[in-house]
Amino acid sequence: MSVIEEPADVVVRDGVYGDKVVAVEPGGAEFIPLAERHGRPRQLFWTWCSPNLEFATIFVGVLAVGAFSLGFWGAFLGILVGTALGSLTHGLLSARGPAAGVPMMVLSRLGFGFVGNALPAGLNAVVGGIGWFAVNSVSGALALSTLTGMPGWVALLIVAAVQIGVALLGHNLIHGFEKVVLPVLAVVFAITSVVILTQVDTTFTPTGGQPAGTVAGFLLTVGATFGYAAGWNPYATDYTRYLPADSSPRAVGWAAGLGVFVPCVILETVGAASATIGGIGGGALDDPTGVFTSNLPGWLAALTLLCIAIGAVAANAINIYSGSMSFVALGIRLPLTLRRALAVGVFGVLGFVVALFGLADAGHAYEGFLLIIAYWIGPWLAVVFVDRWLRRGSGEALLFDTSHRNVAGPVAMLSGIVVSIVLFANQTSFTGLVAQAVPTVGDIAFEVGFVVSGLVYFALRRRSA
Repeated sequence: MSVIEEPADVVVRDGVYGDKVVAVEPGGAEFIPLAERHGRPRQLFWTWCSPNLEFATIFVGVLAVGAFSLGFWGAFLGILVGTALGSLTHGLLSARGPAAGVPMMVLSRLGFGFVGNALPAGLNAVVGGIGWFAVNSVSGALALSTLTGMPGWVALLIVAAVQIGVALLGHNLIHGFEKVVLPVLAVVFAITSVVILTQVDTTFTPTGGQPAGTVAGFLLTVGATFGYAAGWNPYATDYTRYLPADSSPRAVGWAAGLGVFVPCVILETVGAASATIGGIGGGALDDPTGVFTSNLPGWLAALTLLCIAIGAVAANAINIYSGSMSFVALGIRLPLTLRRALAVGVFGVLGFVVALFGLADAGHAYEGFLLIIAYWIGPWLAVVFVDRWLRRGSGEALLFDTSHRNVAGPVAMLSGIVVSIVLFANQTSFTGLVAQAVPTVGDIAFEVGFVVSGLVYFALRRRSA
């Protein structure tokens, strides 16, 4: 794709935005004009680091011990493997943004076709703009409520309003906000991490939670941590498409990947450590925020609660922005210059309502949500990567071609989802056939979904060619 002038086969975004921070980003999911490009790859580190410095990240580690019955070192290994895989795919996808100049769910049209892309884009709009928004809003609201004593719904309203405000203005404010809050979050969570890790009980052996053994618990942990890290994958190029088109893909990929990997491994490990203190194990699921902060001195507990609320805002500004970006990527015609901003408002209200009902049982709901994320992202990633390999980097001319059809994408993705869930899902609400027959296999649905979708897509595309 040319770096001298805009390609003739793309829809270019309207309006003037540049590097203005306090301004509403115009347009929707169109190609970013070259004259509007700005920033450096290194900014991606703090853009992705800040939203992962939050309690939702810590709670993933709590699940490894409290729900999946691993000891500390088993949990750490599972966290390392799952997070590394999700961060690797995030870096690879992010690297495509500067040259492509479009959001991730527009690039997804290559593998799914213009109409077929409604499957992943619609899922991501709901999961990101509403699901993740609700999950992180609940953790932020619980922290703010514990800190101030205000009713949970009032705290939720405050947190949601700030999140929507940041996302409403758009891309530049999000980058700026993540940069400003990073030092505060990093310092407080660093101190908290040291305090928790010095109390870890490496000999603690959980007896509740996943009863099928350490292999099952390990695979569940890998799936959950992959789902958490890879949950950012459908947003990848949303935050790299404004970079100059000739930016180094290697620099972009490393900055984005490490921005996810570093905070996730550290805080998830801290979460696992916290669940071993005092032999609490599964009890951490009943009051996750309260149990975690109870292991801290009073002054540090207060600072941590404040940072949990700030971290929720940092995460959800990205969730609701990219959720709305996925919605406009569906190709629905809205005769409005600020159609993206309008979508932010709608998704923000819906996410608030869902979060309001999730205040009562946050811990157990979050466990299931994490694994469901991996169920669809694995198959989607397989289609995207196999399509990229088959095209050898070509095909960008099809991104805005409404007649582009590629039925192989939706068929492959649905095949991977159905086969992996029916056979290998292992949750309290549903257990697959293989998981029932061989409980020690744990939950390998995301691995199976990735392989099945990749093979089906490859076979269909090769046959078509």
